Amino acid sequence: MANFEELRVFSGNAHQTLARSICEYLGISVGEADVFKFANDNTFVQFKENVRQRDIFLVQPFSYPVNENIMELLIMIDAAKRASAGRITAVIPYFAYGRTDKKDQPRVPITARLIADLISTAGADRVLTIDLHAGQIQGFFDVPVDELTALPILARYIKDKALVDPVVVGVDLGAIKRARDLAQRLGVPLAIIEKRRVGNEDRTETLNVIGDVEGKIAIALDDEIDTGGSLLSTIETLERQGVTEVYACCTHGVLSGSAKEKLAHSTLKELIITDTLPLNNGAKSARITVLSVAPLLGEAIHRIHGGMSVGSMFQ
Repeated sequence: MANFEELRVFSGNAHQTLARSICEYLGISVGEADVFKFANDNTFVQFKENVRQRDIFLVQPFSYPVNENIMELLIMIDAAKRASAGRITAVIPYFAYGRTDKKDQPRVPITARLIADLISTAGADRVLTIDLHAGQIQGFFDVPVDELTALPILARYIKDKALVDPVVVGVDLGAIKRARDLAQRLGVPLAIIEKRRVGNEDRTETLNVIGDVEGKIAIALDDEIDTGGSLLSTIETLERQGVTEVYACCTHGVLSGSAKEKLAHSTLKELIITDTLPLNNGAKSARITVLSVAPLLGEAIHRIHGGMSVGSMFQ
């Protein structure tokens, strides 16, 4: 066992439902804390129970409003550190700014590295996250990072649907590794969409489909779906190539702006996402299926607290 006392899980305001589900898996209650804003827009945090030498896990995905939730987590980490917590783990199911992981244009920041530095400087001892946009982001942190994957959860759900003649489609060249993994888990062929992003706009241009998709049911895979524009372009391209139906799945259903309305008017059969981010009431749809990552995170937290292997969860 690790040399830390009682395991405690606390939540910011970003996704309290997920935090409660994680605690239900662990058989504990969510830790008591006040996290709110004063009238002057300053964030206040106070733990309402003793955290001295305890193993603290702070659940806070970087959901909308992103910058506010990042700041809230940083203040929670600082409060736990100053209260002499034994170990502080930042549980970030969705890590925003993951797309800015390199300088791909002149005079732009690497914001993913900046956020990693802020989390380390605030006093986090380790980070637990799910499906980073780019694997190299793990190396941006000065503390250990456990990156989980929701692919087994997505794969089990899709396999149970027993689709006839499916093909997994990676929505771009960056999704090849994830798409190949899902295709292997399902025992189906793989295809890739070749596309390019248009400047800094949330718009992509599809160039080509690599692989045989004609007459098949397509399962489009990405790590996140934001405005839905890229997915709509993928659907149109696949239908031109002769697919019979299109399903889409991703770990992070950002669904910002009018994404839900766009998808509702498309021919998409079903969108399968997880609850790493809260799904606003306005985004609920009969065609959106939400799978829970609470057991995945709960088991990882249990293993981290007990000094057991996290990697063996996926072997």
